[in-house]
Amino acid sequence: MADSTSSCSDSSSSSSNNCSSSSLRDLTRSALQLGHWKEPKKSAVAFGVSLLILVSVATLSVISVVSYLLLTCLCVTITFRVYKSVLQAVQKSEEGHPFRSQLQRDISVSCESVRLLADQSLIHLNWFSSQTRRLVLVEDLVDSLKLAAVMWMMTYVGAIFNGVTILILADIIFFTTPLIYQKKKTQIDGYIELIRSRVEEKLHKLQDRLPGAVRRTKAE
Repeated sequence: MADSTSSCSDSSSSSSNNCSSSSLRDLTRSALQLGHWKEPKKSAVAFGVSLLILVSVATLSVISVVSYLLLTCLCVTITFRVYKSVLQAVQKSEEGHPFRSQLQRDISVSCESVRLLADQSLIHLNWFSSQTRRLVLVEDLVDSLKLAAVMWMMTYVGAIFNGVTILILADIIFFTTPLIYQKKKTQIDGYIELIRSRVEEKLHKLQDRLPGAVRRTKAE
């Protein structure tokens, strides 16, 4: 009986994890569909709203942006609620609360979803810690030099842009790059391959000039 109970609990937990992982996959797929403009109306709304929020955060404080968003939402919902109440009183109908379906919908977060998110976050955190240690302690000299070059370029990026500006640029790139790539796929692939070959050539030349004792050495 104990074995059957444990097997049932294991199967139920695995099924819940599968459901949670499938929901995360569905969320990722939906985001990618927005970026690829599979449904232009939804993508346009998502792009406009996200860009408006980021620009508002760049010009106003976060508290002001949140307050304005909630105030706008409340103005819309209160106006609609009053309008429906007056309409029901005039027509003497019994439709009830206009947001009843939304109020009755279950929006609680399950323990399985939180546990799955925590497990995935732990996996990414451990990977990040391992990679940071490997690069900072120079397990691979070439990879550490790549990181140093990227960080050096990021100092110039940080001097020109702040975090919100980078988020605005990332939002614009996320929604515009797929459209540009679809129209200029052949040319872009050619440029990417050219840049990749040039970078690999430079890295090979740099690696050949390094002393043999530090060339692609691994910490033991």
